[in-house]
Amino acid sequence: MSKIFYISSEVLTLQMVNAIISEKRSLKLSEDATQKIVTCREYLDAKMTAEQRPVYGINTGFGSLCNIKISGEHLSNLQENLVMSHACGAGEKIPPQIVKLMLLLKIQSLSYGHSGVQLETVQRLIDFYNHDILPVVYSQGSLGASGDLAPLAHLALPLLGKGEVYQNGRIKAAEEVLKEYGWEAITLQSKEGLALLNGTQFMGAFGVWCLLQGYKLSYLSDLIGTVSLEAFDGRPEPFNKLIHQVRPHKGQLTTAARVLEFLEGSELSMQDKVHVQDPYSFRCIPQVHGASKDALAHVKHVFTTEMNAVTDNPNVFAEEDEIISGGNFHGQPLALALDYLGIALSELGSISERRTYQLISGLRGLPAFLVNDPGLHSGFMIPQYTAASIVSQNKQLATPASVDSIVSSNGQEDHVSMGANAATKCYRILENLKTILGIELMNAAQAMAFRRPLKSSELIESFLETYTQYVPFVDRDRVLHNDIEKSVEFLDEFILNDEMLEY
Repeated sequence: MSKIFYISSEVLTLQMVNAIISEKRSLKLSEDATQKIVTCREYLDAKMTAEQRPVYGINTGFGSLCNIKISGEHLSNLQENLVMSHACGAGEKIPPQIVKLMLLLKIQSLSYGHSGVQLETVQRLIDFYNHDILPVVYSQGSLGASGDLAPLAHLALPLLGKGEVYQNGRIKAAEEVLKEYGWEAITLQSKEGLALLNGTQFMGAFGVWCLLQGYKLSYLSDLIGTVSLEAFDGRPEPFNKLIHQVRPHKGQLTTAARVLEFLEGSELSMQDKVHVQDPYSFRCIPQVHGASKDALAHVKHVFTTEMNAVTDNPNVFAEEDEIISGGNFHGQPLALALDYLGIALSELGSISERRTYQLISGLRGLPAFLVNDPGLHSGFMIPQYTAASIVSQNKQLATPASVDSIVSSNGQEDHVSMGANAATKCYRILENLKTILGIELMNAAQAMAFRRPLKSSELIESFLETYTQYVPFVDRDRVLHNDIEKSVEFLDEFILNDEMLEY
């Protein structure tokens, strides 16, 4: 399989992005993309030489300064000033894997030939990507409307030999790294700074990452929920396809079928049950997990469209001889989708914690708090507190950001999406969900030990055998913080293929 991914007009899908990341592919422009970039730049240069009329962001100021015309000899300086003045991010440094996705999405967007950038500029971004030279970008500063201005300014700074980058796990001055590779700083031409800063790649990168991880955690929610069902001596009837065919939401159907597949051959599932019904956190797994799956599918559609879009401003149309200022940088589609995704992931955590609570409650033959000699030992009493605390935080984080707006740029930018806040909140919800699921798995695996000698399915037994190498049975009290961390590590390392994830 080729280790090079060619940037082109072919639709970029979530599966393709996953392959680029997981297979550590390098990027290269296709001939078609190269020609589009060159043609657009040549058209823009010729147009600005022939005409002297004001064109926003090319020979004018920015934002509410759009009516101030800039003379030709200052156009390059205008673009460099734009990048420097807008690089005012604050807060935490975002993870390098998100920065790398930002580079990929920015390169893809610029490759369509509607942004007016130099080929040299796009190629340098590709060099950064291929050599893992990742600009330091901060989590705060974007309103998600004029594009992700502050984060993208930090992404662009190293092109000018300014700012900082990650290299081999260390943060270094961009100027120093450029010298190491013998690269000259890019001299930005007209419009290039605006093309680099206008765009949704900060929101986009967080959204794509949360989708990729969200599909994995959706699968693991089903699997861990099924282990809990077995440990709780739950009934398999609520997963019968007849129930779900008369309420055929796709996610619900998928979840029910998956749980039955996980249970195939289980002694525990087939044994006679004393109880008539299970609590909702078990019985309604298809309905709750399924709704989150349907949310993932919707959000995937939004982000697939965005990954294949031109999101800077103004847009250059060489064939039509048009330079048009519009609002493709506005993040409202992403803001709404990210809020929806955050809510969907939060709900997977909410129902997971309820299953944990049921497992430690001393029901159905399980000892209180899943430990021998309860009283002397507290067992799994407090991990449920931890899960409950994180679930509560996720509910707070799931409050929509997209309903908010603050006027900026002296009233010129009078409605913003706050999609960047939705993005960083969604990422925190995702990370929290891993911990909640890790705690559920820890409890479910412990409870399963009290069901012996009965066994679950071959698939679940294999899953538990691998997991207990990370977190063995708790026979007496110990520091469970370490077990929670090991559980999250196990989930991070658990390998899934695309067929399992059903993007």
